[in-house]
Amino acid sequence: MGDVAPKLAELTDEVLFGDIWERPGLAKRDRSLITVATLVALNRPQQLRSHIARARSNGVTEQEIVETITQLAFYSGWPNAITAVGVAREVFKN
Repeated sequence: MGDVAPKLAELTDEVLFGDIWERPGLAKRDRSLITVATLVALNRPQQLRSHIARARSNGVTEQEIVETITQLAFYSGWPNAITAVGVAREVFKN
């Protein structure tokens, strides 16, 4: 992203991941679960891929990710959940 939008890349690295993700108020695991849920609800599969991988690195299990997607099917829409399951399947294979 930095080659096209260097300031956005800088803000992502320094503010989002350097500041917000490092705040002590929530564990990274919780931040990951919140972020995955939000991306499922907003139907943002491109960003969901990397955040499912990050969630797994932060201690969220595959079962918890799937349960989150299932829960959200009823609150954010069935199509969003179906899309998220496809993304999760791809990420889980890696």
